[in-house]
Amino acid sequence: MALSPKTPSTPEERLKRKKILSATLVTCIGIVMIGSSLHVIKLGQGRMEDMRNLVSYNIKDSDSHIRAAGEDIQIHAQHESGQVKGGYTVEEADRLLTREQWEDLNTMVTIPAGPFRMGTNLDRADPPDKPEHTVDLPAYAIDKYPVTNAQYARFVAATGHRPPLNWKGGKIPQGALLLPVTLVTWYDAKAYAQWAHKRLPTEAEFEKAGRGKDGRRWPWGNIMDPTKLNTYYNRNSSTPVTDYPQGASSYGIFDLSGNVDEWTDSDFAPYPGSIAPTIVFQGKVSVQESSQDRNLGISDQKLIKRSYKVLRGGSWKSDPFSTSLFHRDNAFANMTSDFYGFRCASSLPSSH
Repeated sequence: MALSPKTPSTPEERLKRKKILSATLVTCIGIVMIGSSLHVIKLGQGRMEDMRNLVSYNIKDSDSHIRAAGEDIQIHAQHESGQVKGGYTVEEADRLLTREQWEDLNTMVTIPAGPFRMGTNLDRADPPDKPEHTVDLPAYAIDKYPVTNAQYARFVAATGHRPPLNWKGGKIPQGALLLPVTLVTWYDAKAYAQWAHKRLPTEAEFEKAGRGKDGRRWPWGNIMDPTKLNTYYNRNSSTPVTDYPQGASSYGIFDLSGNVDEWTDSDFAPYPGSIAPTIVFQGKVSVQESSQDRNLGISDQKLIKRSYKVLRGGSWKSDPFSTSLFHRDNAFANMTSDFYGFRCASSLPSSH
């Protein structure tokens, strides 16, 4: 015969049992919440490990790695003030590539005169990228490819200009002849363009070269295709400028999206009709005004009387949608980065 549980006979016993049941329920809920939190933390750790595996260098080596703009001020200062030994003679630089390779790299593409749609009205676009507006440009020519290390070596050999920060002893890293030159400032890029009897493109010229007549979002069309560009660590470094013919624009120009973010001649300023806050376009630097701020790693943004230069195209480190042709990046002209490069442009006679 089964025994039935004893029923509490007094209010005090019933209250005691209710408290025990409540405490048991709270304990169970707590255990479930702790277990869920531990699971989320474990997932987060796994995600962080995935992200670490995507970067182009071992995290343990980060102290010696040349990273994003502004993070290697000390190395840059030493480079600016020092004399680089070694390097190439003009003859050695000329022998880096074949004549056919030089001819291809030095190709310029003519962009016909006429209007195009610049900027965007997409809701999720950054405020400085808005609004969409029509810009009418005269005919001009623009480099088929970003300037490569090999091309920059010719310039350094001919002029004695300092080489990029990552050229040890003034020499291009092994296997990097056809990679876009990086770790050059806007001033370096402008000096190269003048030596080559060219100039830096305006951001409007860069954008038109990619968007063509139909205002497409990427050089190949309006749908993101990660197989047509080098972005978001899919190759973990910059790549030879000839690697993505399938991502060329309608004019046949390579790497206008991805690979390296490219310096333009334009100042970072609002478009006509822009509603972006003015402060977005004003130069700012991080300052730490007390020892306590420095100890805690806290800094404030201070406005300065310097403007930014516009970079276009996104890079191998960018998220894919930052490679949209209407997207605008910016940096101070004296900054360098391992994902900043450039290409050149030339004005054409009005009768062209």
